Amino acid sequence: MSLFDADAADTLAVSGPLAARLRPRGLDELVGQRHLLAEGSPLRRLVEGGGTTSVVLWGPPGTGKTTLAHIVSRAGRRRFRELSAVTAGVKDVRAVVDEARNTLSMSGVRTVLFIDEVHRFTRTQQDALLPSVEKGWVTLVAATTENPFFCVVAPLLSRSLLLTLEPLTDADIADLVERAVADPRGYGGRLTLTAEAREHLVQIAGGDARRALTALEAGAEAALAAAAGSPPISGSPPISGGPPISGGPPISGGTAPEVPGAVPLGLDLLERAVNRAAVRYDREGDQHYDVVSAFIKSMRGGDVDAALHYLARMLEAGEDPRFVARRMIILASEDVGMADPGALAVAVSAAQALELVGLPEARLALAQAVIHLTLAPKSNAVIKAIDAAAADVRAGRLGPVPSHLRDAHYRGAGRLGHGAGYQYPHDHPDGVVRQQYAPDVIARSDYYHPTGHGFERRATERLQHLRGVLRGQPPEPPADNAD
Repeated sequence: MSLFDADAADTLAVSGPLAARLRPRGLDELVGQRHLLAEGSPLRRLVEGGGTTSVVLWGPPGTGKTTLAHIVSRAGRRRFRELSAVTAGVKDVRAVVDEARNTLSMSGVRTVLFIDEVHRFTRTQQDALLPSVEKGWVTLVAATTENPFFCVVAPLLSRSLLLTLEPLTDADIADLVERAVADPRGYGGRLTLTAEAREHLVQIAGGDARRALTALEAGAEAALAAAAGSPPISGSPPISGGPPISGGPPISGGTAPEVPGAVPLGLDLLERAVNRAAVRYDREGDQHYDVVSAFIKSMRGGDVDAALHYLARMLEAGEDPRFVARRMIILASEDVGMADPGALAVAVSAAQALELVGLPEARLALAQAVIHLTLAPKSNAVIKAIDAAAADVRAGRLGPVPSHLRDAHYRGAGRLGHGAGYQYPHDHPDGVVRQQYAPDVIARSDYYHPTGHGFERRATERLQHLRGVLRGQPPEPPADNAD
C-alpha cells in the first residue's frame, strides 16, 4: 500500500525513472485517450469536479491507467491508497476501507483507492469492496488489462464507470519521445535523436508509453555515458535538465529543440542499449504487403518454419496483430477449407484469444494457429465453389424458387400452392429424399468439387451419394485423388 505524498512524488519526479519523472500531472499532459478527455466527459468531470464516481480502467499496459489514478487523486488533494491485486488480500482491502471511512468522518477528506490488476482479485475480494463503493467511502479506480465483463463481478461493475483505454498511436508515442528529450523533467534538450532512432522507439513501443520511455532511457544513459567518457552506471538516472517545471502545456510534435553540445543518440547505439535490433518493416509500404504475402504463401505451401518467421517478423515490427489474425481466418477457408473443417475454428479462436488477452501472450495462440493451418491438408474447393455460384448469379442465372420450397406459414400461402409437395427429409430413413432445391436454370450445376485431401476424401463419397439421391441418378465412381 502507498499513501499519496506530494513531497515524495516531487522527489520521484526529479530522481526517479524517466517514466515516473514524466508522469502527467493533469489531463492536459496526458498523451492519447482523446476519446476520454473531451470537455464534459465523465473522466474530465471526475477530475475537475472532484466527484465520487468509481471507475474501472480497461486497456493494454502502458496506456495511462496508473497515471489516471494519480490524476484523479490529485483533484481536491484527496488521499491516495494503492493496492496490488497480486499481493493484497481481503484483510488489506478492509483495512484501507476502514481507514478511509474514519478519515472521511473525521476530516471530510476522501480517499482514492487504486487497485492495479483487479482481475486477479477473487470474487470474495471484489465483493469486499462493494459497501465502500456504494456508500462513497472510497473512490475506487480499478485497472485491468483483461475484459472486465469476464473478470470483474457484475455488482462492482454496475456501480462503476467503465472507461476503455486504447493503445497509443505511433504519433502519440513520437510526441511522448520528443517531450522526454525536450522537457526539463527528461533530458532538457541535452540529447538529440536521429530519425531512425525515433522510428525504432515508436516500433518497439507497440502502443505502450512505458516501454517507449524505458527504451529511450536505456539508450540515453548509454549515449550520455559515452559522451562523458565513462561506462553507463546501471540503474542510475539519466542527466536531467534541472528541477521539474510546474505547469505549462506538454511539448508535442516536431523535433525537440537542441542545445549546444547536445549528445546524439543514433539507431546503432539504441539497438545495443535495448538489445533489440530494428526490424526493417514499413507497415504502410512494400514491406507490409511483401511480408504478409510471403506469410500467406508459406502457410499455403506447408513451410511451417517460414510461416513462423514471417509471423514473428510482423509482430516484432509492430504490425497490427488483428490484421494478421484476419488473414489467417481468410486462409482457413480459402486454402484449407473442407480438407480440415476445424481449421476455421482454430483461426477464429486465435483471433478471439487476441482480443481477450492481448499481446504478448496472444502471440502463442497466433503461432499455434499458424502451425495448424500450415500443417493442415489444403483445398481451394470452397473458394472455387462460391466463385462459381457467384458467377452464375452475376450472369443472371437466377430463376424462381421452386414452389414447394416457398414459405407456407402465412395466410393465403396455401391458395398460391406454396409448400405443396414439400417432403420433410427427417421422415425418410436416410434423412435425404429425391427433391429439387435449386431453381430450374441451375438444377444440374455442380459448384463444389472436393479434392481427395484430408476430410474431403470422405466428403467426396457423401457428396456423390447425396447428389445421386436428390437427382434420382446413380452416383459417379469416386475420383482417384491422392492425398
